[in-house]
Formats: sequence, structure tokens, C-alpha cells
Amino acid sequence: MRVVGIIVSLLIEIVSAGFGGGGLKDLSASSSGKQADAVTGREIYSNTCIRCHGIDGKGAMGIRLVPKPADLTSPGIQNRLDASLFKRIHDGKPNTAMGAWSTALSDDEIWDVLAFVRTLKQESGP
Repeated sequence: MRVVGIIVSLLIEIVSAGFGGGGLKDLSASSSGKQADAVTGREIYSNTCIRCHGIDGKGAMGIRLVPKPADLTSPGIQNRLDASLFKRIHDGKPNTAMGAWSTALSDDEIWDVLAFVRTLKQESGP
């Protein structure tokens, strides 16, 4: 019974750390204290992300990556927490073409890109 208690405690700690965002902040504030800027994010997206994710965020036409780049307009992406998406842009996604952008973009620039990605959310039907 004691082993079960220890395992449950460890799982709670792991889950708590995962949902804590690993020290990541809310989209509303960047590391410099400024508001994330979707306009600046669009410019960065156009220069870095558009090649794979396309102009509309649904994936570039004619590019053949396996697996395909994420559809940034989809509920699966749009429903993720800001911290989770920040981490994905910052660290990349293993075994995909999505590399880590932490060496090319500052944290503030990543927050700006994320603010732009949020503008790509699909409109719900009538």
C-alpha cells in the first residue's frame, strides 16, 4: 500500500510540474514585460514559419514533410495552453521537421509569433 502512495505522490508532482508550464509565463506578458504583439508576430511568422505552415497556417502547398506540419488553425492546436505552444516553438518537436527556434528567436519574438498564431483560430460555424 505504501508503494502505491509513493507512486501517486510522484505522479501528482510530475503532473503539477507539467501544468505549471515549466516556468513559462502567460501570453499577456513577455520577458520584457511588454504585451505580446500579433502584428510583429505576423512579420516573424512570414519570415520563418510560412515555409512549412503556409500563409493561412494550414500547411504549405507542395511541401512534403512527414509528418505534415501542424494545422495551426485546428482546434487541436488552438485549444492548447499558451505555455505548451510556447514550449513547442521554443524547443521544437522531436522526430518532425519542427526544429527549436530558441536559437533564432528571442522569447519575446516567440510570444509575438504565438499571439499571431492565436489570430488564425478557425471561426465556428452558425
